[in-house]
Amino acid sequence: MVTQYQQETTWLTILRLLRWDKPAGRLILMIPALWALFLAAEGMPPLPLLGVIIFGSLATSAAGCVINDLWDRDIDPQVERTRTRPLASGTLSITVGIMIAFIALVCAGIFAFYLNTFSFWLCVAAVPVIVCYPLAKRVFPLPQLVLSLAWGFAVLISWSAVTTNLNTSAWLLWGATVFWTLGFDTVYAMSDREDDAKIGINSSAIFFGDYSPLAVGIFWALTAGLLAYLGMMMKLKIGFWLAWGIAVIGWVWQFTRLGQNGEKSVYGEIFRQNVWLGFILLLGMIAGLLLEV
Repeated sequence: MVTQYQQETTWLTILRLLRWDKPAGRLILMIPALWALFLAAEGMPPLPLLGVIIFGSLATSAAGCVINDLWDRDIDPQVERTRTRPLASGTLSITVGIMIAFIALVCAGIFAFYLNTFSFWLCVAAVPVIVCYPLAKRVFPLPQLVLSLAWGFAVLISWSAVTTNLNTSAWLLWGATVFWTLGFDTVYAMSDREDDAKIGINSSAIFFGDYSPLAVGIFWALTAGLLAYLGMMMKLKIGFWLAWGIAVIGWVWQFTRLGQNGEKSVYGEIFRQNVWLGFILLLGMIAGLLLEV
């Protein structure tokens, strides 16, 4: 007989599988989707669509995490940071993992049906990219680029959900998102660099090696440049530029920390700080659209 304690433990383990115990990774996918939604809607998106984008991104992120862990169940036990994940440690079975991934994808699909036809098919196109990311680590020297392209779909889906098309501004935001993601996920990969190298897994941190901090700095400089160009094209007001300035200062400070300190804890801190920078930019975009000054 299953006790209440065992049931609670199982549910907590499932939450860990979905990474809902680590909200930073879930929020950082939602941010570009919200950037696109508010910019495309000129600061006033319909509330039902806002809910669909928020919960849809959470469901998609959850599915991506489980799919990643299913592919990596034999690799994760060899990496210090991931060896206690539920599938890697055997706390949950592969069957349960497959069922949860299926449920998460179904939930994401239900939200996708609310969107227009173009946005719906963009959601469909994103699925192979999400599924193939874990495989890219085995065969492609820059798997973080695949993840960044997956992140970029959040922009395309949200923007087209408002406008039914993609204009120059949408693609500028897409480019900024891809480079931003390349930056923070390269930082994230730096914490696993030694373990990944031992077991033969690719990452941008291994590819760039000692030049990883410089690569991250270049990615964030490109992010800042594309966002500035977007702000000028959309004639965003001072609220956006204040947020943009804070983000740039944050990225410069993070770049200097990468060059000075090789402790693994720093990499996790910088990753989480980018969540805050992303939300600051979101507030700035909303202010730049709605405030008169």
